[in-house]
Parts: sequence; C-alpha cells; structure tokens
Amino acid sequence: MRAARLIKLVLLLQSRPSMTAAELAEELEVSERTITRDALALSEAGVPVYADRGRAGGYRLVGGYRTRLTGLARGEAEALFLSGLPGALRDLGLADAASAARLKVSAALLPSLRDAPEAVGRRFHLDAPAWYQEPETPELLAPVAEAVWGDRPVRARYRRGDGEVERELQPYGLVLKAGVWYVCARAGSSYRTYRVDRFTSVELAQEPFARDPDFDLAAFWTERSAEFARSLLRGEVVLRLTPAGARRLPYVTDRAAAEAALAAGVRDERDGRVTATLAVESEEVAFGQLLALGPEAEVLSPASLRARFAAAARAMAERYA
Repeated sequence: MRAARLIKLVLLLQSRPSMTAAELAEELEVSERTITRDALALSEAGVPVYADRGRAGGYRLVGGYRTRLTGLARGEAEALFLSGLPGALRDLGLADAASAARLKVSAALLPSLRDAPEAVGRRFHLDAPAWYQEPETPELLAPVAEAVWGDRPVRARYRRGDGEVERELQPYGLVLKAGVWYVCARAGSSYRTYRVDRFTSVELAQEPFARDPDFDLAAFWTERSAEFARSLLRGEVVLRLTPAGARRLPYVTDRAAAEAALAAGVRDERDGRVTATLAVESEEVAFGQLLALGPEAEVLSPASLRARFAAAARAMAERYA
C-alpha cells in the first residue's frame, strides 16, 4: 500500500513544478505528517525530493529527475490505453498526437506490459453512434475544439428553428453523445449547450478568457441532460399493463419516466396488472412508443389517445383477417 502511494507521490511531483504538503495530502488521502515521512523516505532512497520552506513552499523534484512507469500493474496499463477513443480523437484532429503519446507510454512500460495496447485493442472497441445512423463529423468541429483547448472566446452563428442567431460564447468543453457533438459554453452569465453541427460560422478571438475553475463539465452535462429529458415530458397517459407489459415499458419509452410510473403504480393482485400514470412527450410520441407493447398495454386516458389505439387495433384486425 505504501509503495503504491510513494510511486504516486513521485508521479504527482513529476507532473507539476511544485506541490504543497496539503495538496499532496488531499490527492493521496493521507495526513500532511504522512506526506512529510514519505518525502523523507524517498529522499533516503535516492529520489531527489526537495522541500521549500515558508508560506509559499512545497515539495518538488530537482535536477530534472524522471522515473519510468515501472509502478503500473497490467490492469492499470490496460486501463490507460482503454481511455483512447479513436473516432472522437480523429474528429478532433488529435489522432496523431494520441498515437505519439501511446508510443511514448509504451516505451516507458516494463517489458512484461508492452503488449497492453494490443491486448486492449483486441478486446474493446467503442462505437458511439446509435444503430442505423451514419455518424458525420460537424464541419466546424475543428475550430470549436481549438477554442475549447485554448480557452478562446468565439463569435458564432447558430441555426435555431427557421433562422440563425449570433452569440458571443466562451466554450468550456465538448461532449460526444450518441454520435452527436455538443459544446458546453458560457453565454453571458449562464452556461448552455449547443449542437456543433448547427453552427454555421465560428470566429475565434485571439485573447483567452478567464476560465471558471469551479466548472465541472461532467456534472454540468449530467444535470442539463437530465433537465432536458424532463422538459420533453409535458403530457401524461394512464395505462393498464400486464406483467409482461410492465417489464417491457422501460424499453419502449423514457426509462426514468417508466420506472417512476411503475414505482407509483397500483397493482391488481388478482391478475398482476398495473395501473400507472406515465409522463410522455406528446400523444403522437406516446402512440408510436406504446404501440410496440401491443396487447400488453391498455390506454385508459386521455380519451383521444385511447380512441386512436382502438382505431389502430380495428385496422390491424381487418388487415390480418
């Protein structure tokens, strides 16, 4: 346990000019006293760890010291190469840089771990787009990505509805969701999400903007995508479901909405049917989704949707008579 911590401490100091005992203690989840003892142990073992005293002091490596990545276990090495996403890197123009980085890391690994890249490549491949969709790289993804990497503001024109709007944006991060690229950006005092394929022009400013250090891209995307999904569900449908229909409901409509409906539903102990109120986007969308359940679901309300299912059932019965 301690050996792994010492290796991580050295790698942390290699990656930054200097770190305080408090910063190291937080990263390694130990006390500052433990950091002091670990630094002394490394120094005694020949690793040139130097402690700067004073308020602005900290720990650093001297003499350009570098260590080989001999502390990596096989699982860690494979996880490192697993993090590469070829399609996304190619879209962002980073495929060559990623390839060079993998070669450098491979060269630093122990001989027994040199086959880690090939082992992962033979066992895992990410295909982000959904079925029946041909992914397309947005024409303006490259300049948007350049703005994200360089913290550079952009003036962008964006298709919205039947027209276009112009926005001054501070791009904070890119997200690839089901084959579609989104940019999370600050517009004025709020953060918003834009589809990159709807940009019609992007002009990068020369001076970078001051990035908010508290912005968390993953947390922002999770929150906003959940809000977006909820905002689509503006209607309600009351259903009576057979046990088979209840099991299949999460697979034909919004999963969170289906699970919430089933959890609050009322079960008839005589036949196991569940009466539930399901949040839906619209009657049109609900009709297309619930039709997949066939006789395993009965729409009780609204009356207009129930009548539509009855008409569809009669038409199908006539077609298959």
